Amino acid sequence: MLGKFTVDRKVLKHFDFGILLVALIIVAFGCINIYYAVGTHLMKMQILFLLISVVVVCVMSLIDYNVLGNYAYIFYAGTILLLIYNDVAGKVVNGAKGWIRIGGVSMQPSEFAKLAMLILLAKKLEDMEGNINNVKNFMILTFYAAIPMGLIIIQPDMGMTMVCFFIALGIYFIMGLDLKIIVGGLASLAVAVAILFNSSIMPEYWKSRLTVFLHPEADELGKGLQIVRSLIAIGSGSLFGSGEKIGPASHQGFINFVPERQNDFIFAVVGEKWGFVGSVMLLLFYAILLVKILKIARSSKDIFGTVICVGVFSSFLFSVVWNIGMAISMLPVSGLTLPFMSAGGSSLVTNFIALGLVINVGMRRKKINF
Repeated sequence: MLGKFTVDRKVLKHFDFGILLVALIIVAFGCINIYYAVGTHLMKMQILFLLISVVVVCVMSLIDYNVLGNYAYIFYAGTILLLIYNDVAGKVVNGAKGWIRIGGVSMQPSEFAKLAMLILLAKKLEDMEGNINNVKNFMILTFYAAIPMGLIIIQPDMGMTMVCFFIALGIYFIMGLDLKIIVGGLASLAVAVAILFNSSIMPEYWKSRLTVFLHPEADELGKGLQIVRSLIAIGSGSLFGSGEKIGPASHQGFINFVPERQNDFIFAVVGEKWGFVGSVMLLLFYAILLVKILKIARSSKDIFGTVICVGVFSSFLFSVVWNIGMAISMLPVSGLTLPFMSAGGSSLVTNFIALGLVINVGMRRKKINF
């Protein structure tokens, strides 16, 4: 079995250093903003996880992604077991059982589960030859996507559930699922959310999150506190940033009063410290990253590679849009991190695993002729 894990040096010349460089620039910028938000300790931890992530990318690029696909069911089953264990014995953080400890290290199983779900959907579509409009095939794919989403929503983690949902939605769309089914599914989801919202099943704090962003100032010392303070911090940055020292060692800066500024609300730090110009530059780097991923998806030699890239693209795009949207009070707060920017080892490592898969697909986009 180990004999299959061989490295073809001919594909190494196709390693996309450009896409890796863009991601590293975003992470470096994130580390600077984490320092401004909470100081050196978390910044050092982020750098440590960055070093681990770079090693992970190198390893991921060396193993043919089709070989990894042969273990899709094992990866999927392993993460499902972790999610079940997490739902039973997970650590409660901000009202959700999202973390478990393994060997003294905390990890977020849902981050790995979304990747396992993506790889399995890609593998199944490869086996189905992309025939997603076959009713049986569609139901099988939806079944595999629904299991991790169901286990994640039990935690409850609304943000990660939505990421998984939009990964599946992006894959369904790009593989040509009938638009009537997509529209019908979204309409059914909207109706289901409306029904849940008006029932006792949905937790009260979820209900408040779905509505408070519309008028956060109505409860600015309560449920709207994060949003209001985030808006103040971002607004204070003006065009080029506040120019003031921001961080735990200083009492200056509105960002010091924003909860979770190193994680979910890292964009508020960017807005205050670097202003509109800095925020736009960050968005530009995200745009470059996403365009590069799409280019690799289009050049993939097989369905498996295309679906992997589309899934990663959907995950990154949704996370960026939603995280920034909630920081500027355009979308509900959902506890969703900003890719490559927010503090957190599980998030950073899994983002680089995803990027490593994309680079892997790009390296093998053409069959090698001998």
